[in-house]
Amino acid sequence: MPSNYDNNVSTLTKGDFTEADEPLALFAAWLEEATKSEINDPTAMSLATVDDEGMPDIRMVLLKGFDARGFVFYTNFDSTKGQELLQSRKAAMGFHWKSLRRQVRIRGPVEIVSNEEADEYYASRPRGSRIGAWASKQSRPLESRFALEKEVARYTAKFGVGTIPRPDHWSGFRLVPVEIEFWKDGAFRLHDRVRFSRNDNSWSKVRLYP
Repeated sequence: MPSNYDNNVSTLTKGDFTEADEPLALFAAWLEEATKSEINDPTAMSLATVDDEGMPDIRMVLLKGFDARGFVFYTNFDSTKGQELLQSRKAAMGFHWKSLRRQVRIRGPVEIVSNEEADEYYASRPRGSRIGAWASKQSRPLESRFALEKEVARYTAKFGVGTIPRPDHWSGFRLVPVEIEFWKDGAFRLHDRVRFSRNDNSWSKVRLYP
């Protein structure tokens, strides 16, 4: 997972995480440990959005990078989540690592990543996934599986063995965190919870009742 944080796992995961004074380094350390212990997709996260009537929506997506600027994921902008994010420009995400009995909740405004960032990540995807970004009209009604397979075949033939450009409707979002909460399981449901809140370029911290 790309980040610019040096992970001190022994300090930030094996010690008392509630003593940490900076959330992004702590997240990096927890994610590193989850990468070793989770069977599938340690970067999987629930992504919550709202529609134009304020109705909440949620689904699982994959985190593709994070740094001091925020947490990045990619999607079809014409999808339901893409449209909701473009409209509200706010979101929340949650990570749950069952093997570690930990979770992290993050929320804040979202921004569109640069074309350069989106192009770089798109080019790193398997060729079939790049074809799929063209073939799938994400979130819209699909008459049959065969109809989707026809679209895949059509774009496979169109691009042949050459370069597959990134579709205009496919890019990424960056959630800029204003709150990050860490939770660790405790005996008798007496869990440990710490919430960091951003104040301009610094973070404040408060411990929460479980």
